[in-house]
Amino acid sequence: MEILETAFMQRALIAAVLVGITAPAVGIYLVQRRQALMGDGIGHVAMTGVGLGFLLSTNPVWMATLVSVVGAVAMELIRAYGRTRGDIALAMLFYGGMAGGVLLINISDTGSTANLSSYLFGSLSTVSEEDLTAIALLAAFVVLVSLGLRRQLFAISQDEEFARVTGLPVRALNLLIAVTAAVTVSVAMRVVGLLLVSALMVVPVAAAQQLSRSFRATFAGAVAIGIAVSLAGTVTSYYQDVPPGATIVLLAIAVFVTLTALAAPLARRRAHTAEASTAECTADLPGTRRPGDDVKV
Repeated sequence: MEILETAFMQRALIAAVLVGITAPAVGIYLVQRRQALMGDGIGHVAMTGVGLGFLLSTNPVWMATLVSVVGAVAMELIRAYGRTRGDIALAMLFYGGMAGGVLLINISDTGSTANLSSYLFGSLSTVSEEDLTAIALLAAFVVLVSLGLRRQLFAISQDEEFARVTGLPVRALNLLIAVTAAVTVSVAMRVVGLLLVSALMVVPVAAAQQLSRSFRATFAGAVAIGIAVSLAGTVTSYYQDVPPGATIVLLAIAVFVTLTALAAPLARRRAHTAEASTAECTADLPGTRRPGDDVKV
């Protein structure tokens, strides 16, 4: 295939698969915790890391990871301890991160607004071997955490108070989710972009929830959808010369709309089946008169 003959597309496709796995794997916990927009906030903060990377002539992926982890921890602490002014502090953190990234990248010798655009919206041709190595290592960390601690993370995502009573280290696990989300943003920014990465964390999970009820099935479905739309969006971007991040997100939304349309009749069919089964079981009980039975007076 022509698309596999170029080295940059090989790297882009591998990165797309890693993004398709990691984003929904973390997003399922954020959705359960009703923190669907957390990835968007971390993406704003990560822009300062990208700017620092250009200013210090280091890999922007690693620098963005460092800064976004610090920002994610600050966000979690504000959420846990903040009171009436917590939302103001978060707003300043988000917008300060965006402004800092723009300022730093423009005063650096190697950066420009054009460089920043590739990190904001994703770019296939800019995924270097060094970037791919960083993405692979970070993705491995995300997968290990999201799968290895899935029971504990699911418990605190459902009910923090119950998890605390059972003896789980709730504060540490909350910080771990925040750090893992920050790492995922750094993984995805080269393919999807910092401004759209939150959508890939949330939309595949929401789509999988339309057809599944268990956590395991939702997790597997969300990852499958994430991989499918990431690969399809990357291939479409190559052949049609469209932005990869926007294409991936729109494909994910299309999958969500399609599964939502299919879920309604399936839910009605399940309801009718359950009603029929209940009626049959009730009719078989002793002393229960079925419709049409003769009544002796």
